[in-house]
Amino acid sequence: MRSSGSTPSPSHSPRVRLLLQVVGDDHPKACTGRRLLHRGLADPWVRGGSRGPPPILLDPYAKGPLSPADQSAAEAGGLLVVDCSWNKLSERGRFADPAGRRTFPRRLPLLIAGNPQHYGRLGELNTVEAFGAALWILGRPAEARALLESFHGGEAFLELNGMRLAEYAGADGPAAIEAAEVSLFSRDDLGAAPVPPRR
Repeated sequence: MRSSGSTPSPSHSPRVRLLLQVVGDDHPKACTGRRLLHRGLADPWVRGGSRGPPPILLDPYAKGPLSPADQSAAEAGGLLVVDCSWNKLSERGRFADPAGRRTFPRRLPLLIAGNPQHYGRLGELNTVEAFGAALWILGRPAEARALLESFHGGEAFLELNGMRLAEYAGADGPAAIEAAEVSLFSRDDLGAAPVPPRR
């Protein structure tokens, strides 16, 4: 594993584009996705998408976890999040390639929510936490911090997960991420995750 201090955001690296599909079943006032779009911090995703490299789809049902090995794919195609309610997450087709074309599905490693709606819950991150965590894991902590700290609960998310994010960002690939999850969480925690890692 690399040390957590060896993953600064390279100034020469292209910006990772944040893409968002808003399903619209969350309460508007609690929807960080809509606020990301309103502030110009994310771009709306239209079914069928634009031409170019496919994005990484942050999908809690994906078999493989996001890891630093995905950095080049993220820089090429961006990160895509489906903004929807956790209460309706299991509805069929919610994460069935919403882009309407090929994507790279990855689940986020296990983290603790810091947002007011799901504070302290395992894995139930809101949209801005998902983007921030992904950017951090991909070696862009400054971008992640700037994004998270502009939202209520963002600083709490970083305080709750600082050690975990550093561990994940220092992983060599998916296998190291999964090993880190086992070392960072108890067996009971792993079993209580909304969508447990698939081994």
